[in-house]
Amino acid sequence: MTAPDTDTILVAGTASHAGKSTLAAGLCRHLSRNGAAVAPFKAQNMSNNARVALTPEGEWGEIGVSQYVQARAARVPPSTDMNPVLLKPRGDGESQLVIDGEAVGDAAAGEYYESHWEGAREAAVAAHRRLAADHDVIVAEGAGSIAEINLHDRDLANVECARFADAAVLIAVDIERGGAFASLYGTLELLPDDVRERVAGAVITKFRGDPSLLAPGIAEIEERTGVPILGVVPHDDPGLPAEDSLSLPDETAAGDRGVLGADDAVPEEAAVRIAVPRLPRISNFTDLEPLAREPGVRVAYVPLDGSGDAPLDGADAVVLPGSKNTVDDLLALRDAGVDEALREFEGPIVGLCGGYQILGERITGADIEGTGSASTVEGVGVLPVETRFSPEKRVERVSRTVDGVGPLAGASGTATGYEIHMGRSSPTEPVARPLGPESAATDRALGTYLHGLFENGGVREAFVSTVFAAADASRPTDRPQPTGGADGGRSPYDRAADLVADNVDLSALGLGDVA
Repeated sequence: MTAPDTDTILVAGTASHAGKSTLAAGLCRHLSRNGAAVAPFKAQNMSNNARVALTPEGEWGEIGVSQYVQARAARVPPSTDMNPVLLKPRGDGESQLVIDGEAVGDAAAGEYYESHWEGAREAAVAAHRRLAADHDVIVAEGAGSIAEINLHDRDLANVECARFADAAVLIAVDIERGGAFASLYGTLELLPDDVRERVAGAVITKFRGDPSLLAPGIAEIEERTGVPILGVVPHDDPGLPAEDSLSLPDETAAGDRGVLGADDAVPEEAAVRIAVPRLPRISNFTDLEPLAREPGVRVAYVPLDGSGDAPLDGADAVVLPGSKNTVDDLLALRDAGVDEALREFEGPIVGLCGGYQILGERITGADIEGTGSASTVEGVGVLPVETRFSPEKRVERVSRTVDGVGPLAGASGTATGYEIHMGRSSPTEPVARPLGPESAATDRALGTYLHGLFENGGVREAFVSTVFAAADASRPTDRPQPTGGADGGRSPYDRAADLVADNVDLSALGLGDVA
């Protein structure tokens, strides 16, 4: 099948978590390395993992983390045009609607499609048009499955994007789940005819073993569908940040805790364990990934199912992550008994954004953030701060001077990152402010709105050292240098590009010399 003559490639999938984000990032870096001016794009995303990017007017706005990562892969500044529509689930079937980087309100699914979808589509079309004016190639990423027939008349990320972007479609098929050929066959059968004609090929992802064993199946699926299998990508994690909670470790793994960071030479008995309460509306959990990459550090996600009498048993430190709905997650944490466990915990505690708000003494204006009617909710009480919610949302890149106290003892210099939050926190008594005016710290606890905190090498080094010291454990001496990269120094973006270039026949995508 001949790919349409287009400068947009839509990486769609047979299901969620099929490897679309990795393929898109790899394509972005590969095309950039070959001299193309390339930009990522996702017309509509649903994720609570967001990063900060500039709007066309030069203001700060929000985009999904995958488009931020893909912009880095493409070596271009992240822009809200790359993800013009972002839905951030907040509970009770509602999502916060972010258009062109700005939060414009909350809506349930039915209300979104009835009252907001046409405007969202217009924003997506305009954003793609602006990107197309300045770039040679756009690598668009779909969402979930492209074959959701109940949504085909309003599938902005897949069907509509393929149409308004005049895109060639590349379908990612996750073989790790089983049934890959059936999934691809069914997907192609269910596509609208005009979108089916745009399919340039499919890629089998996450394969383990000998690719030659797939040859008979590939030959038959190509004969049945007329769609070529353009490659088989081996199961290999290049180290790109994850976007959604499907990428978090299984809660049933390692007993009742999913664990990140076990792939090093440090034995379990010599490692430290950082517990992360798995909030129902967890957001920006990529903040934890730099810690999980530290030798001898295990990041353990603790379920809030109330199944354990000692939910923080075995933890040497706790990091309370961000939340899309601080109030409801605070109540869930309380129902699970984790609030009392936090008050009794003697090791280092860090609260990031929503986690910071939860650690405070109280939240006022709680009915603005939560789905209940209470205007004031008592916090955990680990930090002497009060958070007041208002409809105003803060979104910006920031740089903070570091005063190394409490869990960051010994840190200095500056820390860069980004803030995305509603609510403002203020102290109820004199307290150290190691990361600017809206941070707070005691000898054992730290709260900050700074996402990306542990991406700063000096801060991460200080915190990990504090955790080992609190655990009375010896930190591994054979550690990589802060500037070193995985796999011989190659960046995750280059590793993703190599995965694509080495295993996918890109000539079918109609990109000419840059492929």
